[in-house]
Amino acid sequence: MAITDILSAKDIESALSSCQADDSFNYKSFFSTVGLSSKTPDQIKKIFGILDQDKSGFIEEDELQLFLKNFSSSARALTSAETKAFLAAGDTDGDGKIGVEGKIFGNFIKF
Repeated sequence: MAITDILSAKDIESALSSCQADDSFNYKSFFSTVGLSSKTPDQIKKIFGILDQDKSGFIEEDELQLFLKNFSSSARALTSAETKAFLAAGDTDGDGKIGVEGKIFGNFIKF
């Protein structure tokens, strides 16, 4: 499954263009622009599964650094500061990884 099976290519392009410069990534505005707020819990879980490159059930720091590349192979990698801020925002229990039910993705999913 490709991410464009769930998210609009136009929305992805718009979200990526808003964070082209280093240290301009904001996960809240990116998720809003890419259209996550209008997706069902099942669709969000599928997107999470795509982002979870190693299929561990979590998104770790190395996967977060390459987060934007999941949306386009030509997108940039997140800077170290962006990656650490993103991880801190989503790591609910301090284990160094983000789960689908955590603060970031869990906000979109009503369990």
